[in-house]
Amino acid sequence: MLKQILSKLPKKVTKSESPDSSRGDSGNTTSFGNVFQCTNVGSTISSKLNVVKRVSSVVFPSSLNVGVEAVDPCLSFKDVSNTQKQSLFIKPAVAKMHMDHAFVLRLLDLFESDDPRERDCLKTIMHRIYGKFMVHRPFIRKSVSNIIYRFVFETERHNGITELLEIFGSVISGFALPLKEEHRMFLCKALIPLHKPKSVGIYHQQLTYCVVQFIDKDQRLASPVIKGLLKYWPLTNSQKELMFISELEEILEMTSMAEFQKIMVPLFRRISCCLNSSHHQVAERAHLLWNNEHILNLITQNRQVILPLVFSALVNNTKSHWNQAVLNLTQNIRKMLSQMDEELVLACQRKFDEEDSGSSAAAERRRVTWERLEAAAKSDQPVVAGDVIVPVRSSATCSVAC
Repeated sequence: MLKQILSKLPKKVTKSESPDSSRGDSGNTTSFGNVFQCTNVGSTISSKLNVVKRVSSVVFPSSLNVGVEAVDPCLSFKDVSNTQKQSLFIKPAVAKMHMDHAFVLRLLDLFESDDPRERDCLKTIMHRIYGKFMVHRPFIRKSVSNIIYRFVFETERHNGITELLEIFGSVISGFALPLKEEHRMFLCKALIPLHKPKSVGIYHQQLTYCVVQFIDKDQRLASPVIKGLLKYWPLTNSQKELMFISELEEILEMTSMAEFQKIMVPLFRRISCCLNSSHHQVAERAHLLWNNEHILNLITQNRQVILPLVFSALVNNTKSHWNQAVLNLTQNIRKMLSQMDEELVLACQRKFDEEDSGSSAAAERRRVTWERLEAAAKSDQPVVAGDVIVPVRSSATCSVAC
């Protein structure tokens, strides 16, 4: 009995064996501890994954998972195989519970993100929500309109205008005819004022596409769109003016004769200023409008009205424009107009000469009048200008209205 008890007691280890044995014992202890710890962690993770899988089985339809192995919830979507991606669909009933107006508003707020990758993903998500949830379409359009109003008239700062316009570019192409009044108001109250901000260059391409899509749906919208362009036409920003001329050309290509005649007078007054611009790129771009066959056809059929509006700008370019390329383009247009209607060109030339001589005579009269006023001011004598006597007062008695 005593021998059995003593045999169970640990033996005394010699010094030569103690380091090795201690290392072995510690290693065994550590390995057992690690195995025990890993077993606990593994069981915890597996239990959590089982919970996630049970939840996912509720959200995702089981009918779509037949014959497809389960997807690991920890995987990124890009790492999932194409066959498994088809099973990752949400039940419509579950989606309707969570995708309400508040969800849409929070999603639209995320378009303010500084990360273009995030905005690109949001663009795809919002476009699919618009396509799948017809009940939310009016609310999405109204919410985007409010974002544009705030951007144009209050802050002029928003990172996601480009992406929102890309979404609406495809949305507008799907509008049914005839267009609803709501859609027309979106064009007039939201899209056209987007030409006003200084940062229009960032989203101008997408904006032009949306506007052209509206005109493609209804050509009667061409005249209000062009009036809006003339309203927000830049006077001191040449690069912005170049963008407006390019957009104007795309719009005129889709404009009917009836709509063109409604706006041709104010339109070609503005084009006349562009032809005579001292910025050579603006002048060149305005001259190149005549190379478009559809625009040239519109001009030809309305030449009696249009030629008198632009002829003076062409003559002034010939006399005094500093850029040789603009001079060459001006000469080409004048030759084209002469071939189009030589009698009308000669009549415009005579009228221009009369106005030029009249303006020269008026300038000479002003010069003589100012000389007489200066002489009278020096002599303190009243000046007779026609039938009107202009009294000259000294500087001490002169009063200035502020």
